[in-house]
Order: sequence, then C-alpha cells, then structure tokens
Amino acid sequence: MKNYQSDILNDPSGFVLLADFVPGIIQEIRYYSTYNFIGDRIDGYEEPCALLTKEAARALRSVSNEMMVRGYRLKVFDAYRPSRAVKHFVLWGLEDQDIRMKPYFYPELQKQELFSKGYIATESSHSRGSTVDLTLLDMETGKELDMGSPFDLFGEMSHPDYKGITDEQYENRMTLRQVMLRNGFEPLDCEWWHFTLAGEPYPDTYFDFPVSSEYLRR
Repeated sequence: MKNYQSDILNDPSGFVLLADFVPGIIQEIRYYSTYNFIGDRIDGYEEPCALLTKEAARALRSVSNEMMVRGYRLKVFDAYRPSRAVKHFVLWGLEDQDIRMKPYFYPELQKQELFSKGYIATESSHSRGSTVDLTLLDMETGKELDMGSPFDLFGEMSHPDYKGITDEQYENRMTLRQVMLRNGFEPLDCEWWHFTLAGEPYPDTYFDFPVSSEYLRR
C-alpha cells in the first residue's frame, strides 16, 4: 500500500531555492557546518543552501528589496529544516555528556534547559517551510549589524526585547523586526533572528525531505 503521508512529507513541490527568489542573499547555513550548538553537521543538511516555501520566499524578497534601498543585505542562517534534523537535536539533548559547544552557544544554561525554556522545540516551525533565521549585513562595511548577541546564543540576551544591550544594538534588532513584520512575518519571543510567515501555506505539515537543490529539482 502506498504511504501517502510519507509522500507529503517528502514532497518539495511547494518549495524553492531561496537564492533563486532573492538575488544577492547571503547564506551561512550553520547546520550544514560544524559551527553550531551541537558541533556536528546536522542530519538532513546535504547542501549549504536555504529552501523555503514559495510564499515565504516571495515575502522575503520584498524584505530584501526594502532593506537594500536602506543599505542592507539579508544574511540567512537557516530556513527549511527537515524533521530528521529536529530529531537529531532531541537525541543530542538526551546525551548528557556532550556539552562541547556550551561555552559558545549556551554558556549560562544547562543543556536540558534549552528544551524546557523553548529555545529548541521537539517540533519546529522550520520544518513547515516558512520560517527563517536571519540577520542584516551593512553593504558599506560588509559586516553584520551588531545585534547584541550572535545567532543561536541561547539565553535572555537573545530575547528581542532584552534591554541589557546598547541603544544601537537594540535599534538594529528593531530595524530587522519592523521590516519583517511589515512584510508578513511573525517574530518569536526568545530569538531576535527567528521569523515565521503569517498565514503560512503548510501550518500543520512537518516535512522531512533533505536540504538539497538536487532533491528540489527532481
């Protein structure tokens, strides 16, 4: 018997390569690399490329156009995330001894708190294909804007409304946030870099096909 649920979870037909929709977008796909909170390449990341639903990519193109007029480019750290990657996170969470990346990504938290405090979810909106993690890059200097904390630093410092940062850092966060909201994205209360398209096309579907341009074009 054919497994229709499996077919849906592995059907990339509603997705696009973000670089095809947003020319000039910068990508540093952290979960393809080993520089992430686990310290290994994450399951399902076969290429360092960002995939998104067509609807989310279209909205992000509007964000990019607005930001470029203001002298900024978008830099994406993560977009669509396969369910198998989330499972990798959860299994890592059960391994008490593996805390080698703690000094870089969760220095003030115990590993188990990453889940209990909501920094890592057992089901991620990223797997629905319309969530993106990103920052801004200054076109004049070629450097990322200072947001007061780096991507995937888990802790109160990364909450968008955290006041223990400089006025400039807070203003940079709000610059990103306001343009994302204006173009149809919703924020997350504990990560300044995380946004999900409001009215996302697959609100109840968690996909599991790999992050791969080849798979997308089959």
